[in-house]
Formats: sequence, structure tokens, C-alpha cells
Amino acid sequence: MSIPFIDLKAQYNALKTSIDSRIHKVLDHGAYVNGPEVVELEQTLAKYVGTKHCLTIANGTDALWVPLMALGIGQGDEVITTAFSFIATAETIVLAGAKPIYVDIDPKTFNIDPAKIEAAITPRTKAIMPVSLYGQIADMDKINAIAKKHNLHVIEDAAQSFGARYNDKRSGSMSIATGTSFFPAKPLGCYGDGGAIFTNDDSLAKIIKEIREHGSESRYYHTRLGINGRLDTIQCAVLLAKMERYDWELEQRQRVADRYNNAFSSIKADGFSTPFVASNCKSAWAQYTLTVKDRAGFQKKMQDAGVPTSVHYPRIMPDQPWYKEHTADPKQELPVARWAAEHVISIPIYPDMNDATQDKVIAAIKAAF
Repeated sequence: MSIPFIDLKAQYNALKTSIDSRIHKVLDHGAYVNGPEVVELEQTLAKYVGTKHCLTIANGTDALWVPLMALGIGQGDEVITTAFSFIATAETIVLAGAKPIYVDIDPKTFNIDPAKIEAAITPRTKAIMPVSLYGQIADMDKINAIAKKHNLHVIEDAAQSFGARYNDKRSGSMSIATGTSFFPAKPLGCYGDGGAIFTNDDSLAKIIKEIREHGSESRYYHTRLGINGRLDTIQCAVLLAKMERYDWELEQRQRVADRYNNAFSSIKADGFSTPFVASNCKSAWAQYTLTVKDRAGFQKKMQDAGVPTSVHYPRIMPDQPWYKEHTADPKQELPVARWAAEHVISIPIYPDMNDATQDKVIAAIKAAF
């Protein structure tokens, strides 16, 4: 039995009729850019998240970069963010012209540690960009309180947490702007690159929309610097079909995670841990990420057992070669983030995972210890 890390084929088979129908509707009307499905998806997603505005965008990177541009954050400014994330988090801050200021992570959630944020604030700080890692929302109440005290913007990087909850609020609804990703492997993924920006600010939504369309207020009238950031109509059609069962998919991700948690509760190996989810949070379970003492040895055992694994992420952002040279403080230690980068490993999780497949993964992991 071959075990996929993520099974997008099973998901497509379950939604084939709806996906095919929606794609063919786009092919029939021919509005491949800015077609009616774009507005329909934006309305659907805004209602789902609980915000006034949703603006679809070409990818999850643009979903973070454009809000920074829209808020006027640029040259000479600083944005505080976690040290432990996919590189796009720091990349967008640099692309906007600002400097990322890295903060260590909470040892349980692996999200940014709010207790470390205030010490990183300087007169140049303009925003905080927390990442809702692995599907769990960062501690937004504490982060927003710090931001309010120091008159800073908060931009949530929700690339992995669409649909997650924090105090019964959905990811994307608790900051001036949030960017999420619809990369195919995300909890809600399209069939290519895609993303969305959420905001309750009318003025900011207007600016983001203009930036997304080459900075144009109207056709051939460009009032600001912009990019080509539109999301294709066909991708919106795919996402509309996938939204039909998205709540069910989140329930199934939770089911799989619960079975893993129960199965691994008996493992007492040194350095081994299962994901911690705060009591006021519901994760979207973008990943199910363990920590292990000997990652290379564990990966080899999983490979031999036919179980795919992935590392999210093997190196913290300030240690990436270009960022180490251009953005990092060489004196900063970031011990928790560096420990995580050396010990985390993700195992298969997806909504259509059946018990038999999961039991094979569980058996392999138990055998490894």
C-alpha cells in the first residue's frame, strides 16, 4: 500500500462533478481573468472568515507583500516576525523595503512568543507579522494588545491556518490585514498558486485592490505602484467547489489528528512530542508535526517503512544564506527556534485518510521507538 503525504487525487474524486462543472462554466463564458467566479469566491470567503472584505490574489506571498505595500511600510521600517517559518514571511518584508526583526518562538506551539515581542520594538517598528504555524493561530489577543500599546499594525500570516479558530474567531479576522495561501498542499488549496487577503478596513481594501491591478484606480489610470496580483478565474472556480465540503474536511483533519494523538500517547522516548494545541484554539491541521531526537535516523526508518515525511522547516529564516548576510543580527541566539528546526518532522495528514492507511503510519512510528 502506497502512502501519500497528501492525497489530492482522493479529494478531486470526491468533488469531481462539482469541480469539473465549475471549470467548464469558466471555459464556456471565457472570462479567464476577473470573471464572475472571482467576486463569488471573495464573497464566500469573506462570509466564512467573518470579515467585510476578501481580495483574492495570485499567491500566498503576494497576500503578505501587498498589505505591507498598502499600509505604506517600506524603506527604513522594521517588521517584527517569528524566526521559524517558511521563507516567504521574511521575504515579503524585505520585498516591501523593510527589515524583518526576528523573535524566538513558544516552545509548545512553535508560534511567535508574545513575551519576546516588546523587547524587539524600536522607533522604526511599524508592524508585527505573526505566523499561524501548522494550522494553529498565534496568540492574537496578546499580540494585538502589544500592537495597540505601541501603535503598530498586525498582519497575520495565515498561509497554513485558513479555517482555524482562536476564541471562536476564525483566522483572518483579528488583524488589520491577513494573508493566506491556496497552494495545492494547503488545507484549502487550488490547482496552482493562489491566495487571499482579508480586512475589515474599507480604505485598505480599496488600496489593496488597486495594487493588485497594477496600481490602477480605473483602466489605464495608475494612481500608485502596483503588481500583477490577480487570481485566475479558473482557480476561483476550483476553490468554490472545494468550499462545498471544507468544514467537513476540517473535521476529518481533526479526526486524523486525534487518532494520532491517542496512538502516540504511549511513546515516552526522549525528545519525542506530539503537537500542542492551546485550549482556546482549533487548528486547521495543515501539518501534523512531531519532534524527535534523532531526525535523520527517524526519517530513514520511515522511508524503509514506506511512510513519507517532510521537515517544516530545517533552517530558521535568519540562518538562510541570503538572509543571514542581509537581515539577521549575528548576536541573536534564538535557541527555541533553532532547536525546533533541528527536531521537527511532519507525517501524512489529509481529510480523506482512511483508518487502514493511518494505522500503517502509526505502526511504523511506534516500531521506530
